Amino acid sequence: MIRLFVALQPDSTTRFLLSSLGKSIPGARPVPQEQIHLTVRFIGDVDGALYHDIKENLAAVKAAPIDLFIKGVGHFPPRGRPRVIWAGAEPAGDIIILRNKVNRALMECGVSPETRKFHPHITLARLNDSPAGKVAHFLAGNSLLQSPPVRIDKITLYSSNLTPRGALHTCECEYPLVSA
Repeated sequence: MIRLFVALQPDSTTRFLLSSLGKSIPGARPVPQEQIHLTVRFIGDVDGALYHDIKENLAAVKAAPIDLFIKGVGHFPPRGRPRVIWAGAEPAGDIIILRNKVNRALMECGVSPETRKFHPHITLARLNDSPAGKVAHFLAGNSLLQSPPVRIDKITLYSSNLTPRGALHTCECEYPLVSA
């Protein structure tokens, strides 16, 4: 079995800046720079035959590149004690259209449709025992975070290996986004 997800990866400069933000939260476990991404669709564990079907079907996804903007920060869960700090991603509409195309390609090879609501974001850090006041200060201080456009010109199929130190992501395949 292999654990898979489809994501968008910003350029190295944007990943560095977002990783630096995650490192600024006391008591947090920041996402390493090389693993900063926006999950378009989590697939989960699949067997070898389905893995090959997924790779093939994702190659048929046709979509134009996206100019992504990082905008604001927030946390999950939205109510109660925060466990994850994220940066928002816009334009949500373009990302959702791409996600719908990815979902259709996955459903064609037998992957169950996603039922959870989709909120485009990039995880910055996971919280353990971060002081609530420091987290609130971080959220307030970065609420107006905004980036210049970040060109996204491919989607990536990743495998994810869970370890005691967190998940390790490996690029399995990249698919270009090209204008029609």
